[in-house]
Amino acid sequence: MDSSYENVIKNLLRNPSSIKTKSQAKQLHAQIVKTRGSRSVSLATIILRIYSDLNLLKESLQVFNTFCYVPTKAFKSVIKCYSCNGYFLDSLACFVEMRGFGKLPGQDVFPAVIRACTHLKELRFGESVHGCVVRFGMESDLYTGNALMNMYAKLQVSSHDCHVFDKIPQSNRFSSQRSNLVSVLYEETRNELIRSEKNHFDTLSGRRVEKGTRLDSVSKIFQMMPNKDVVSWNTVIGGNVQSGLYEEALDMLREMSNANLKPDCFTLSSILPVFARHVDVTKGKEIHGYAIRHGFDKDEFIASSLIDMYATCTRVEDSYRVFDLLPQKDDVSWNTIIAGCVQNGAFDEGLRFFRQMLAANVKPVEVTFSAILPACAHLTTLHLGKQLHAYITRMRFDQNMYIASSLVDMYAKCGKIMTARWIFDRMEVHDSVSWTVIIMGYALNGHAREAIILFENMERERIKPNAVAYLAILTACSHAGLVDEGWNYFTSMSKCGVSPDIEHYAAIADLLGRAGRLSEAYKFITDMPIKPTGGIWATLLSACRVHKNVDLAEKVAKEMTTTDPGNMGPYLLLSNMYSAAGRWKDASKLRTNMKKKGMRKPPACSWIEVRNKVHGFVSGDTSHPYYEQIHEALRDLYERLKQEGYVPEMSEALHDVDEEQKGDLLYTHSERLAIAFGIISTPAGTTIRITKNLRVCVDCHTAIKFISKILGREIIVRDNSRFHHFKDGNCSCGDYW
Repeated sequence: MDSSYENVIKNLLRNPSSIKTKSQAKQLHAQIVKTRGSRSVSLATIILRIYSDLNLLKESLQVFNTFCYVPTKAFKSVIKCYSCNGYFLDSLACFVEMRGFGKLPGQDVFPAVIRACTHLKELRFGESVHGCVVRFGMESDLYTGNALMNMYAKLQVSSHDCHVFDKIPQSNRFSSQRSNLVSVLYEETRNELIRSEKNHFDTLSGRRVEKGTRLDSVSKIFQMMPNKDVVSWNTVIGGNVQSGLYEEALDMLREMSNANLKPDCFTLSSILPVFARHVDVTKGKEIHGYAIRHGFDKDEFIASSLIDMYATCTRVEDSYRVFDLLPQKDDVSWNTIIAGCVQNGAFDEGLRFFRQMLAANVKPVEVTFSAILPACAHLTTLHLGKQLHAYITRMRFDQNMYIASSLVDMYAKCGKIMTARWIFDRMEVHDSVSWTVIIMGYALNGHAREAIILFENMERERIKPNAVAYLAILTACSHAGLVDEGWNYFTSMSKCGVSPDIEHYAAIADLLGRAGRLSEAYKFITDMPIKPTGGIWATLLSACRVHKNVDLAEKVAKEMTTTDPGNMGPYLLLSNMYSAAGRWKDASKLRTNMKKKGMRKPPACSWIEVRNKVHGFVSGDTSHPYYEQIHEALRDLYERLKQEGYVPEMSEALHDVDEEQKGDLLYTHSERLAIAFGIISTPAGTTIRITKNLRVCVDCHTAIKFISKILGREIIVRDNSRFHHFKDGNCSCGDYW
């Protein structure tokens, strides 16, 4: 071989980082073996380093297994290569072997070992490695310090050891000559590391790690580091955010700026949740502006954090804009925009984005279904919910606790309470969320006793009821008229460490009002330690309408308009009460006042899903393509209802017209139009499911009971308060709603 070629090889060996590709590395390796043989330990060590730097694990191990006596540098190279390729158990095993042979690690190997501990959640072993770092005086190394902070930030302090080495499979990672030696050494060496070097670390640090918190360790390391880069600051800021220490995170961001270091995309994606938590859209926009000026706004992590921040601050339109401007959309950005829509009540938009996600060939993951299933629940799109359930089952996500709870909630809110219960019973583990959704499901579907049994079962399972669980059981008692039981649950809340909030007080007011104890409900509201809202007065006003107490209704309406002047609810309810009582002049005066204030009554609307399409109806609607058939079906039904003894409740026709016209008005209420369409569009005997945006009126409630008996069909109506399951002439609410 000529001297010039020899010089090239020498230069490459002196500067191994100049080798950039696998083919270059293998060519160099082949030339060395050809010209100099394969016995040179120093040359083999250099070749191993080159393979390791290129993350070529197979080639690195081939060289590593040729050593009879492994040099320290070879151990370091293979430890780093294992860690970079995700073989974290093997990386730690190799580290143990190296220490077993008495070889000293250097600062270039510690980051890889600590990274392996972090991924394996091996905190106790990680602490022993920290002790090793301190023992050899390498705690000032920037990369080692960053790795240690990341480990403590991500791992909870645990008093027990996971013994991950017990999980290491026997493999050919070590040569057969050394495998027996390693199997003897690794457990002994590992235990010795944990004993001696952790104790050494504890002595130097002046405390026991177990007695502190993970952020104590992060902060201590950060403060002791002589040099800090952006990664160092990002780690401590992110640790504070994950621990809910938002003010501390903001303080660190300011200190980072004072240290003349510019935040990068990871800094911004860590800090944006702080502004989302505090619903501070102004500061969030400042971060957004910074991201645009520095070109970070197209980063998927930043964009997803911005989408989440705007959605949490109820600025979902801004979330749409950020998402639309994102050139590349990954599953995180899709899931974030879907969740943002659903959280803000934009359920149709959430479903639209979900369909676009599928069209873009982005595969849904578990969090996708947790985000989209609530949209199906609120829109009562049972068909789509079933399709999602089938997909979840095929992907084997159905044992995910959050997805299973979302399925329970979806089926319960679509009126399929038995299916919801079946899914609940199949769950391997129940948490407070799953218990709460099934209890609320039974409450809304009119099964109060079953809800109470489930609540007691939850307590027997030693799951402590939270505020939402108490709201669910109070709702169940309210919908069934169980006044004493509801009051007992309410008074027991404080004993269980749960402070009642406005929703719990509203549930008790509703409980008393539905039971006809109107004066008691009024006194309960006025004596509340929390200032009453318009919503809580609205529950009592609705009860006044049901029990036809106009005098108290006027008093409550006055309180309500004072509390919430822009709410048209009291005007509508009081106007309807005047109409029902025949006080047409008072009703007309109120409606005129509403017009002057620019208030418009929302139309009563009902909808039904037939063959995967949702059909909507408003009262007196004649616009549907099948109007003639619907009208014919209604006429036929009306005649059969009268034969069965149905008598219209004329007080529900809230117009000053003659009796015949009142009957016609009731006859075309939106829920009846939807039911008639369901009758002509579905096979006989199938269940009809209707959703209505307002409360079902008394006359329609009576009529639907008759219809269920005449047709032999179950009719499920979900109004703005609860479910009504009509079957064989009866309703699940027991005429108490």
